[in-house]
Amino acid sequence: MVVNPAKVTDLDELRATVDGALARAGWAEPMWLETTVDDPGEGQTRQAVEAGVEVVFACGGDGTVMSCVAGLVGTDVALAILPAGTGNLLAANLGLSTDLAAGIEVAVERGLRQLDVGQLGDRHFVVMAGMGFDAKMLAATSEKTKARIGWPAYVVGAARHLRDRPMRVQIRVDDRPPVRTRARTVLVANVGRLQGGVTLLPNAEPDDGLLDVAVLTPRTIRHWLAMGWALLRRRGRVPRMQVFRGRRVSISSNRDQPRELDGDLIEPGRTLEATVRPGALWLCVPRPEDDPDLAVDADAAGERGEDLVERAQDRR
Repeated sequence: MVVNPAKVTDLDELRATVDGALARAGWAEPMWLETTVDDPGEGQTRQAVEAGVEVVFACGGDGTVMSCVAGLVGTDVALAILPAGTGNLLAANLGLSTDLAAGIEVAVERGLRQLDVGQLGDRHFVVMAGMGFDAKMLAATSEKTKARIGWPAYVVGAARHLRDRPMRVQIRVDDRPPVRTRARTVLVANVGRLQGGVTLLPNAEPDDGLLDVAVLTPRTIRHWLAMGWALLRRRGRVPRMQVFRGRRVSISSNRDQPRELDGDLIEPGRTLEATVRPGALWLCVPRPEDDPDLAVDADAAGERGEDLVERAQDRR
């Protein structure tokens, strides 16, 4: 259990609940490793892997989860997510429940999917990397607003940047000729679902060995509204959006741009170069067999998990 103590209200209560539920399911008592400011999770995860664990539970916000991913890439150890932050972008975009009981149950039932991982230098992402508007939106969204109203807080942050000038970008996918355009944002995605359940890239799958690239080019408020309406309807072509697919993606801009990885801001830059590492991460999911949607059976897993947790608490 790699846990960020700053994201947990009562660490002793969490530990008692998790230990009790896992014991009830017949699991050994887990290791508990707390993150620090200097090491938000990668070092603790590598320590757990070296100790021979089979599953690493990541309990914290997006930064904690992605640090755990970095420590697990290329290993046979699975990741289970117990979100405890305010955003939980990774869990939401992968369709995983933000409920503690569901997270425990999903791991206990041993449903696994082997996922691709995107790599950006020495960093990794499982959902999306982005340059431009999406990173500006994240920067403009306060933690307090996210804690109060959830994912709609991003709409408030987005509204502040709808009229920003576009960036000039050159995009090269694999060895194809570069595409030059003016864009508001460029997203390199491993899965296609956004916050709020909106599907941006319906053909993006987390285990196809490819990255999907969405280039958004709205220029006016009307363009933004038309794009949003098309996404909500989930059918037909989305106006002002180009889509590419490939194993290597290189994006360069005429000036420094804000950038993000799986909802976590990184330093601004003029380039974003990503490659895919096929099947590099084992993830605990509700139903792994032949379904592209990782959210399938998530609600039922939550109900089973509640029963497991309640029985464990009764024993205390």
